Formats: sequence, C-alpha cells, structure tokens
Amino acid sequence: MSPRVAKTPRIEEVSAGGLVLDRSSRPWKAALIARVDRRGRLIWSLPKGHVEAGETNEQAAIREVEEETGIQSSVLMLLGTIDFWFMAEEKRIHKTVHHFLLDANGGELSDEDREVDEVAWIPLDEVEGKLAYPDERKLMARVPELLAGLADA
Repeated sequence: MSPRVAKTPRIEEVSAGGLVLDRSSRPWKAALIARVDRRGRLIWSLPKGHVEAGETNEQAAIREVEEETGIQSSVLMLLGTIDFWFMAEEKRIHKTVHHFLLDANGGELSDEDREVDEVAWIPLDEVEGKLAYPDERKLMARVPELLAGLADA
C-alpha cells in the first residue's frame, strides 16, 4: 500500500476594487492605498477587498474604495480582472480580483481603515510607477484607451 497524501484544501476568494479617479483636478488623480509589509516597506496598491454575500462586484468595489480611502465613488467601467494563487494557513487560495474604473464623487481622503497605513491622491501618469504589484501595473496600460472617451466628459 502506498502512503496517503493529504490534499491541501483549495479555497476560492473573490475581491473587488479599483482605480478611483478625481476628474475635477488637472491633471486627473487617482487614490491609492499603502500598507507596510513585513520588511517595513510601504507597498502601494489599488484599494480592494472581499465581495460580501449578496453584493455585486460593482457594489463591493464602491464599498471597499470608500472603506479604504474615505472616497465615495461610482463605477465608470470594468478595468480588468486579475487572478492568482497563494498559500495561507496551509490552504491553497485562488483569488480573483475585479478592478473597476471609478469616479470620485464625494468624501474626504482618509486612512482610518485599520488595513491601510497611508492613502494619497497620485497624478494619474505617476500611478503605474508607484504600484507595487506587476498585475496592477499591467492594468494601468489599459487606462489611456478606456479614458479616451471620458476626457471631455
């Protein structure tokens, strides 16, 4: 008999968030969040979080952006979806994150959320260089094309 190999439990997680834009400023700016990693480095990313039961991805993105940045927003369009695998607590996790382009329409920038160490409005042309995660930087390549029709809005 061969020894039994224990299977690592697989978990599916879905999150939503995105790139929230302040189109009232020139140049346009985007709200980013930062967390301090285990090495003490400030890691900048797009705001996002888990989709709650009964929520659409769009509703979760709006809620998470407000919770993590203090900014109220509305969805303009889908920016893109990222999925990846990681291990946590002896579980294999497949995470899917739906990112939207959002329009800021209220609130004040705030880092009150316990999961966020810093928030900032960053000029849109500097966002890609500030983001820590390659997949989020790749999403930024789509932004000029998606925003082309919004420039005069």
